[in-house]
Amino acid sequence: MNKKAKLLIIGVAVMIAAVAGSIVVQLVQNQQSPIKVACVGDSITEGSDYPNELWMLLGSNYAVGNFGHGGATISLDAPTPYMQQTAFQDAKDFHPDVVIIMLGTNDALPAFQMYNSFFLEDYLRIIREFQALQSRPQIWIVLPPPIYHDGTGLSTEFFKQNIIPKIQEAANQTSLPTINVYKALSSCPDCFPDGVHPNAEGSKLIAQEVYKALT
Repeated sequence: MNKKAKLLIIGVAVMIAAVAGSIVVQLVQNQQSPIKVACVGDSITEGSDYPNELWMLLGSNYAVGNFGHGGATISLDAPTPYMQQTAFQDAKDFHPDVVIIMLGTNDALPAFQMYNSFFLEDYLRIIREFQALQSRPQIWIVLPPPIYHDGTGLSTEFFKQNIIPKIQEAANQTSLPTINVYKALSSCPDCFPDGVHPNAEGSKLIAQEVYKALT
């Protein structure tokens, strides 16, 4: 083998080693990138410790973002639609790998019940917005915890008879998986001191249900 051929072979070997090295580096980088989980919701998300409890369960390979907004509704006709809040854009800018949507509780306010005929359509719009993200996130639809009494002005029966079934219908129409927090916490009134918002124990139970679904 002449000197020129040897140099050519060495050069090719170096190129192969460099490419292989860059692939290994890229794989390592991908492994180090945390899986981003966006917790989308209202005050049950924003004001509770459930997103933090979820992160503690999932571990350091995950990054969990709290994108709740107090008072947010599914309905676009109500005063505080989630889609018109900064939290919604922040959730999309997070480029999540997983989206947990837990909304609908505030739509049970008597003043908003007139918009219920558009609830399903508006819920589907939120879902499509997240489905259109470049990160192509896995989306989970949460049936929110029960409303234990009407002390906050929210209707227990309207929520049970109208909101919960339509959330399930949104999941059915989009073939998305659900997390039935409503059922899981249906026998824990002490977890919701005001009838709606979870205390520390309620937050842990919500996080556990979401964690079981994700893992």
